Order: sequence, then C-alpha cells, then structure tokens
Amino acid sequence: MLANKGVPQAVVDGFQSSRGHIGDRLVEAMRAGLSAGGEAGPLHSAGMMIVDKVAWSVADLRCDWTDGCPIENIAAAWEIYRRQLEAYVQRALDPREAPSYGVLGGRVARGSAHTDVVPVDGQIWTYDSFALGIEEDRVHGRGTTDMKEFLACALACAERAKDHPLKAPLSLSISYDEEIGSVGIKEMMPELKPLIGTPRLVIVGEPTGMQVAIGHKGKTALDVTCFGEASHSALAPDFVNAIHVAAEFVNQIRHLQATLAQGSMDGVYSIPYSTVHIGQIEGGRALNIVPAECVLEMEFRHLSEAPAPQLLSEIEGIAKRVSTSFPNAKPITVNQINAYPRLNTDPANSAVTLAFELADGASATKVSFGTEAGFFAGLGLSTVVIGPGDMASDGHKPDQGISKSELIACCAMMDNILNTLTTDG
Repeated sequence: MLANKGVPQAVVDGFQSSRGHIGDRLVEAMRAGLSAGGEAGPLHSAGMMIVDKVAWSVADLRCDWTDGCPIENIAAAWEIYRRQLEAYVQRALDPREAPSYGVLGGRVARGSAHTDVVPVDGQIWTYDSFALGIEEDRVHGRGTTDMKEFLACALACAERAKDHPLKAPLSLSISYDEEIGSVGIKEMMPELKPLIGTPRLVIVGEPTGMQVAIGHKGKTALDVTCFGEASHSALAPDFVNAIHVAAEFVNQIRHLQATLAQGSMDGVYSIPYSTVHIGQIEGGRALNIVPAECVLEMEFRHLSEAPAPQLLSEIEGIAKRVSTSFPNAKPITVNQINAYPRLNTDPANSAVTLAFELADGASATKVSFGTEAGFFAGLGLSTVVIGPGDMASDGHKPDQGISKSELIACCAMMDNILNTLTTDG
C-alpha cells in the first residue's frame, strides 16, 4: 500500500526527468517515489527488471529484505552489473563473440582471507606461538588453521601468476579484524564493490579440511539491558531487582531455544536448527544494594529458513512481555552490536561444480562457524569456503596446526586455479 496518491506520479516524473541508461532512470524513479512518501509502512524490499533491445529481460535485480534502504541496494547492484550487461547479452546472442571478462562462464577467480588472529593470552603453548614450526607431518603456530596457510598458498599462487599470461584475472581480498566481528570486511566493502567485478567463483579460505563448504549460519550479537530500582537490600521486596528481570528474560530465551529446536532444520549441521545463546551477564554494584541494572550479551545464529529480522523480532517481543511483568522498572532495551550474514550457496550452481574440480574431488559440506563468505554472496557472487585445517580440533587452541598433506592439497588447488586462468578451456 502506497503512502499517498502522489507517489505514482512522482515515480513517473522521476523517470521522465532523468537521463542515461534505462536502468539509471528506473533507479531515479524509485528514489523519487520514496521521497514522495513511498509505502505506507517500512520499506524492506525492492526490485528492478529491464527489457531492452532484445525480447527477454536483460536485468532482474532484487533485494528481498534489508533493514536499510532496499532501493540503494538495488542501485549498488545495478552499478556493478551495468558494466557487464552488454557482455551478458552478447553471450546469450552468440557465445563465441562474448568476452570472458566478468561473464559467468569466464575464468575469473577471487580468493579471500583475513590476516588477524585471536590472542594467546591464558593458553599454554609447547611451541613459540608466533613462529612457524615444522614437526614431522605438521606445521604449527597461531593462525595456521585459521587461515594463514590458505593465505600463504594464495600469495604463492599470485607470485607464480606473474610469470604466466592470464586469460582472465586472479584477485585476492585480504582483510583485517575479522576475529572481532568481521570489522575489516565491512569497512572494505564500499571500496571493494566497484573492484570485484563478477568473478565466476569466490573462495574464502577458512578451514574446511579442503572440502567445499556451501553454507554457514548467520549471526547477530546483542546487548540486552534490564532495569530495576536501586535501594537498600533490607527493603529489597519493595523494589524491582534488575537481576530478577534478567533471570525472567533468560528463562524466556530458554523457551525460545526449545521452540527453535522443533522448528526449521538443516541436517548437514551438527546442530541442525537456529540457536540463541547468552554468553555474559553483569549486574549489581554491592551485596547490600538492590541492582538497578543488569546487562546481558547474547547472540543468535540462524538458518536460511529463519531470517535474522524474524529472530530479532521474537527476542524484542520477549523483552516487551517481560517488561510488562515489572511495571515499576524501565523497559528492557535490546541493541544490536554486530552481525554477519549467512552463506547458502545452491549446490546446483555451476560455480560449485567448478569448486569441486579445483579442490580435486572434494565433497560438499557446511561449517558451524561464521566467515566473510556471506558478504561476497550478498553481492550476488557465487561463493564457497575451502581451506586447509579443522576448526573443531585446532581452531583458536594452543599448539594450533595443520597437516602437511592438507597444505599440499591447498597448493594443488591453487595450481588448478592458475591452470584454469592460463588455458583456453
């Protein structure tokens, strides 16, 4: 439902007054409609289809859900796609005449890795944690599993690539501060968008035992603040204890987890449903003071079938219901402090088939931990996770390491990538 009767005319006027490609004009038309009032409620989705010069749609861009502005997401996707549009059309008309650069079916590849590691504080290491050690069939050191060995293999591949005439580009995205909430990749994305193009495949090198991971859950981290009434503890029954409010909130979150455990499932994961988790609780100043505030840090990790906005809405609903039970205290507040998107690549995607070939017979899997892959997938890029090491047995642990055989397998995958980029296959 539109906000007012003037919105349709504003869309028409915005289109007619703009110049450039029809896609540019459609974006301006949507912006004009939004400025005139847009929809009656919040705007979460948008789409743009273009039929121009040929009998089929040459562009079909959609943003199915965002808490930001979906029209600007469409505009950003269009800005990336428009430079490749003619090549896509030409490939459909006559594949022999289509350039391989940036076109699905071409041989463009992209690798991604982060350079930071988690601290070693409080851990007891047998070896020097920040020096690469080699012992029998393993190499060890902080970050070997997560994910510096992949990065080393990728950089070595780039070094070798300079001596070969490439038929298509090989590029690397090297990020920072991934371990504190994917901070680096978020800051990099505005600059990366115009540089990435449309590679046939993006490989994020987190540890999968060199299997092809096509999915992981998304994650959102929250600060939840519960309020009470400060008073002398001798009078505690007459006042609201913020820790009691928090205890009721925690109890309701446990019920939510039980409900999620009976809901949507993905049996590839070891825990096949979406999860909620409370990791820290801090409240109270002294034993003889009724706590006025209690802060919880929590997260939820969600399957594709349980979108983040839906779970966040359920948690906010719990906060409202618990608050009504304590009318003398301020309502509970729920604030998002971090998030990263899920990865859910279609196993039938031709790029996944290519990933199997590059990884030399690997099988498909999904990983329990989060990666930067969802950020690339969010740009419409076919993305998988492949890398040496095992997060469960070695990730973030003392004496972290990987087997030499997996390092060799990773180098072999890089050789396969280089061969793909230098041949006419």
